[in-house]
Amino acid sequence: MDHRSPRTSELLSAIVTAHSAERIGVGEIVHALRNRAFGLSILLLGLPNCLPMPPGLPVICGILLCLVGGQMLVGRDELWLPRWLANRTISRGLLEKIVNGSLKLIRRFEGYSRPRLPYFSSPSARFVLGGLVVVLGLLLLLPIPIFGNLPPGIAVVILGLGLVERDGVFILAGVAATLISFGVMGILSWLLFQGALAVF
Repeated sequence: MDHRSPRTSELLSAIVTAHSAERIGVGEIVHALRNRAFGLSILLLGLPNCLPMPPGLPVICGILLCLVGGQMLVGRDELWLPRWLANRTISRGLLEKIVNGSLKLIRRFEGYSRPRLPYFSSPSARFVLGGLVVVLGLLLLLPIPIFGNLPPGIAVVILGLGLVERDGVFILAGVAATLISFGVMGILSWLLFQGALAVF
């Protein structure tokens, strides 16, 4: 089967429409992601940081990204979730908001993406990418106000899209976005530190 059949947008839509309950288990979502669990999990955890979402959600996304990236670092083939996390549920409305808010972007991406530069989605490259995902997850834990979550969130989304479609060009773009987010977050942290010194 082509790894892109169904397409990413179709699979995400199916996850929402396949569940009629008001709350959906995290383990059910991961199981529905099939062989694209790592890439799609990264994508889904990055999207809330690029959309208007409830406060505190970036922290949860950051912790989960560290879990996903850590498993990429150790070379796991399947995404594992601790039982307490797999049994947790999220509201169908929140999942629907995340998915529907991203479908236009994802469908546009699908028009340009194709499997290329396979080395950058190979197991050896996934080790490096897993480390980047862990660092991006840690950046999301920083209490940076205003748009502080946006730079790492965008980098996470691009990396997730590249991994899902095995598109080395987009993976490289995600690496570049990660480096840019490091710089932006460093500048914002320095400004906050200088502001705190001025107050105290």
